[in-house]
Parts: sequence; C-alpha cells; structure tokens
Amino acid sequence: MHADLRLALSQPATLGEGIVWHEASQRWWWTDIESSVLHAWSPADPAVTSYRLPDRLGCFAHTRSGKLLLGLAKRLSLAQLGGPELKLQERAAVDASEPRTRVNDGRTDRRGHFVFGTMNEAPDRRAIGSFYQYSLKHGLRRLALPAVAIANSICFSLDGRRMYFCDTVTRTIMQCAYDAESAQVAELRPFVQVEDAHAWPDGSVVDAEGCLWNAQWGAGQVCRYSPEGQLIGRHAVPVPQPSCPALGGADGHQLMLTTARQGLDRKALQALPLSGSLFGLRLDRPLAVPDALFDDDAP
Repeated sequence: MHADLRLALSQPATLGEGIVWHEASQRWWWTDIESSVLHAWSPADPAVTSYRLPDRLGCFAHTRSGKLLLGLAKRLSLAQLGGPELKLQERAAVDASEPRTRVNDGRTDRRGHFVFGTMNEAPDRRAIGSFYQYSLKHGLRRLALPAVAIANSICFSLDGRRMYFCDTVTRTIMQCAYDAESAQVAELRPFVQVEDAHAWPDGSVVDAEGCLWNAQWGAGQVCRYSPEGQLIGRHAVPVPQPSCPALGGADGHQLMLTTARQGLDRKALQALPLSGSLFGLRLDRPLAVPDALFDDDAP
C-alpha cells in the first residue's frame, strides 16, 4: 500500500463521478449523478460552482468551443456555459426504446470523439448496456463490444489506439484495439482481473507513463496498473466507495478522486461521514495527460 489519499473537499455527494481537470478554467469538474448536479471547483477558491440539470448526468466532456457535452440519462446534449443555468441543446437520444438503461461512464478519445457506455438499472443487472461513440461528423455509432450490465472504466492509451473498458460486475478491465475514425474495435482481451473480493472496478484514467489508474468501489482504494496490466501501486481512501480518479492540477502533480454515499445506511454514514467527498494526493512527479476536448467544430 502506498500513500493514502486525504480529504480535498468535503461533499455529501450521493454518487460523485466523472471527475476531470479542465486546463482552461483551472478547475476540477465532476457530477453527482443521482442529484442531477454538475460541480466545478478550484482549490484556490473555497466556493463550489454547481449547475442543476434536468436529468441525471452520467458523464460529460469539455468541448473545443468552450461548451460542455452532457451525457444525461437518455440523451446527449450540448450546454452553453455563462450563467447560473446551462442552456441545453439536445443532440442525440440514447437507448430510446430501452427504459431500463441510462448513460453511465464516458470519456473523449484522443481524436475528439466522445465514447460512453450505458448501464442496466433494473434489479436483475442483466447485460443489456452498450458502448457508443458520438461525434458531430458521424453522429451516434454503437461500438461492436459485448453487452454489459454496468459500463465503466472507459479510457484510452496515449496513442489513442487502445481502448480500456469494463463491465463492473465481472471485475475484469478489458482492452481492445480502437480506431477512432471508423469506430471499429478489434483484438478484445482482458487487461486486469481484479482479485480483491470486495473490489469492483469503476472509473479509470491513463497517465503520462501509459499506466492505468482505477477506482475500486467497495474496497476503498485506487490501483495503478502498468501498460502490461501489472499492479504497481495501491493507494487507500478513507471511505469505501471511490468512483473515479483524475490527474491534473496546475502543475500536473495531483491525483483527485470522487466518492459516493449511495447504498450506505445511516449507521455506515455515521461511521464514514466523509463519504461523497473529494480526496486527493500530491504525486512526486507530474503524471497528468490533458483530457482531450470534444470536437464540436466538426461539420
């Protein structure tokens, strides 16, 4: 076990997720999915900016024009920043004929396309979720990947030619060859099998050395894996449900992590009152890779 993460911002998020560092605004951005809120915050400013949304926000991406692409429960929308409310323009419906699913994890690939997955919210947790790529040029394209119960861990190698993803319930992070322009995938194979019986792989991010950081729900830890899938680091979090890591900060040295209160009963929350907060760790070297911006300048 390496250095522990410490409290960065106290927050009662029900389901904190999708955190990213945005260079242009010099702020961390994340969603509280079940509260339908998007947050933005800088450690230099104690005030948190929060945007109320008309639906749950599973994932999002900053765009080249300065807008936001929002992965709301059943649709993708572009949002214009500039006031206390976001002005939304719907771009694509998602799984319109399947009421059991909602948009979950997502990330922009290295070429400016948004890749995201859906999850089954029904109690049976059957594998009916899908992975999609979205761009203004091509619209919504389903990726030829196996159906999942809970799509998670979406991120890309430094050259953008390898995609990582998982179905959380299988405890296996997968990898595949990925072509951004054609939205084609191939050579599907396991990357990491999470062995801890209490750990469920959630959000992931790739660092400047090509290693993958994964938040492991239930186990209170963030693990770092080499490009070959070997465990090379494990950092404890003082709450049980870490959900998504991000790398960034003004000098690129910061690891930041969202967590969740969802599913914890009153007794557990009394014992773990910081659940839902942001936790951070200053790394000994800059490992952040700037998140790609969604290409909303495409025709």
